Amino acid sequence: AGGCPDPDGDDIPSRFSSVDLSYVTQGETALQRALGILQQHTGWQAETVPDTRATVSSAGLPGLGKVFRAEVVLAVPVAQLYHELFERIEQMPQWNPALSQVKVLQRVGTDTLVTHEVTAPSPGNLVGQRDFVSVRHRGRRETAVYLVGTATHAEPLPSQEGCIRTGSLWDGHPKPSPTAFGVFSPPKGWIPTSVLHRLLPRSQADFIKHLRRHLSAPLHP
Repeated sequence: AGGCPDPDGDDIPSRFSSVDLSYVTQGETALQRALGILQQHTGWQAETVPDTRATVSSAGLPGLGKVFRAEVVLAVPVAQLYHELFERIEQMPQWNPALSQVKVLQRVGTDTLVTHEVTAPSPGNLVGQRDFVSVRHRGRRETAVYLVGTATHAEPLPSQEGCIRTGSLWDGHPKPSPTAFGVFSPPKGWIPTSVLHRLLPRSQADFIKHLRRHLSAPLHP
């Protein structure tokens, strides 16, 4: 009987294993890190990303290096964003051409997922096809709902043939107003830093473009 309190104040049943609870901890740690980054109010410099309605900026932060932030206004309820980016995450490749597959490997309670994502081949194979095993976590603070994703430290899936396993690409969260922020930390791995710093602002803007198009589609449920 009894349980272990989760970081948001809900009880996590004692039937969950120590590995399950570690996923919740990883998600909460990523949430705190993302919020800490967004609370940095100085040092952000605008990135030039043509043909986008998103504002993309970057900053060099101690212990993290260069991180990127995207900000965009989306005229949809936060609940709808949460539904698309968390509950319907396996359908993301249907509207985001940067991904070829997303699979939920495990659900821990109602607020934490372990997922496996495979990117689509990039034009010219500049960075190669990659796969990620990530913890995705939902946090609640008053009226806000936050969604974060981070590479998991306990990977339940072997690397996929033809793919290069790297860290997660983003920590992001919707705010209570119709505004979505994203904070992207460059993944650890073999990709040269100079290439990442050139590609990440564009990838952020492309993600927002595809999300906006999906949300505004006439046949969108």
